Amino acid sequence: MAQVELSNVSKSYGNSRVLHDIDLRVADGELVVLVGPSGCGKSTLLRMICGLEPITAGELRIDGVVVNDLPPAQRGIAMVFQSYALYPHMTVRGNMAFGLKIHGAGKADRNVRVLAAAKALHIDHLLDRRPRELSGGQRQRVAIGRAIVRQPKLFLFDEPLSNLDAALRVKTRIELARLHRELAATMVYVTHDQVEAMTLGDRIVVMHEGRIQQAGSPLALYEHPANRFVASFIGSPTINLVPSTALACSAAGVRLEVHAGCVVDAAVDGSTLQPGAPVEIGIRPEHLAFDGGEPAPVSAEGPPCLRFGGEVSLVEQLGESHLIYLRCADGLELVSRAPGHTPVRIGDRIGLVAQASRLHVFDAAGVACRRLSTAGTQTA
Repeated sequence: MAQVELSNVSKSYGNSRVLHDIDLRVADGELVVLVGPSGCGKSTLLRMICGLEPITAGELRIDGVVVNDLPPAQRGIAMVFQSYALYPHMTVRGNMAFGLKIHGAGKADRNVRVLAAAKALHIDHLLDRRPRELSGGQRQRVAIGRAIVRQPKLFLFDEPLSNLDAALRVKTRIELARLHRELAATMVYVTHDQVEAMTLGDRIVVMHEGRIQQAGSPLALYEHPANRFVASFIGSPTINLVPSTALACSAAGVRLEVHAGCVVDAAVDGSTLQPGAPVEIGIRPEHLAFDGGEPAPVSAEGPPCLRFGGEVSLVEQLGESHLIYLRCADGLELVSRAPGHTPVRIGDRIGLVAQASRLHVFDAAGVACRRLSTAGTQTA
């Protein structure tokens, strides 16, 4: 397998710069997912690793060797594209073996490698069919199999599941995860689907406007987002953002005025904030709990928390859970994920409560304050 290292890599088209000073290292055997909205530069970065796009500045190393000027065929890479790109006149066997044949592999070797890959992907019973006789998921597995038989140092995937329906995406995603474990292969995977990224990646790289916003494990990005963009992009439904004002700030915590008469102490490092500064509180929908009727005063004996009240504008029933959309009197709109048996209907007036220890705080520039391990307290 391979290690990949990008050092200060940039990409420009004329005067337009689309990638800015990318620093990234992919360890041997790691599955790294590049995720972000359309146009963030993730596919361009993947094509630069492959050699399909020239690097404007910086260095790309594979196993310690600078490959900036090396053609794709000499990089030891196999790439799986969004489109299947199968030869319609060839069988599955012929499609999977074609690259090996071009590179001079003998017939017996081709047959052994094709059969092994086909069995791993559960398509060995389809080897004599042509692409028109296959489903979308089967065609994508053939495209993946064509990459596997080459036994590359590095696999690159450019949104390979985007043409599949929802059920097939889940099934194929599971197969890809299993395949990665079995091959112990180095993989770089591009997607705009954050659920796909969270379930597949050993590490996720969140990109926005040609820059890496944050890289880390799925859980680290979810629990400790570096900024407002990462917090909003990772997690479904997206995080609730509540405008607030910092009243008192220290490394031990921040006292916030959320709305008139509601002050909460958040367990975050406020040493970079100034009293009176505008901030935003981030609350995950699953951390906003249904609390029955209108919010009541908080008991001094209870856990430090933040409460909201308003009218239910929409309820999405998902079976095991409900998504409850709340419209507060001041126009603030929130979404909460509640258990599926929660007794709530459109038009009900309810309360939602979030523990202060669960709050994220973002400064005016959208940078996250570091969360502390201790919980805050709320005052009236």
